[in-house]
Amino acid sequence: MRLRYTLKIAVADAMNLNRCCYLLLLFAAIGSIFTSHPFIAWLLFANLLTLVIYGVDKMAARKAWRRVPESTLLMLGVVGGWPGAIAGQQLFRHKTQKQPFKTYFIISVLLSISAMVTVYQLFPFSPS
Repeated sequence: MRLRYTLKIAVADAMNLNRCCYLLLLFAAIGSIFTSHPFIAWLLFANLLTLVIYGVDKMAARKAWRRVPESTLLMLGVVGGWPGAIAGQQLFRHKTQKQPFKTYFIISVLLSISAMVTVYQLFPFSPS
């Protein structure tokens, strides 16, 4: 019975950490809307947040704390934070050798770039 209770707490803690990452991403999206250049602000916020989350995940790995799910790290890259992810991987030496994460990360970067090019083609930015 005790093991079952402990597992429930562990799953709840991991879900709360994951929700916290997505909530921070939502705050970055909302905050970028209120700037004079929302797309540039979004990229800055997303990359800074991704860099910080990679650092937090590396610290959690060293101290055997709750980790950020790999799917969340990949999603941060897909939404435009992949330069911050690359910087975080190199700066913290985190997730640089692990397969299949490395392959999935490359796919997420290509997906993000493709989405940005598509959006640019559909809605070209014009100086205001």
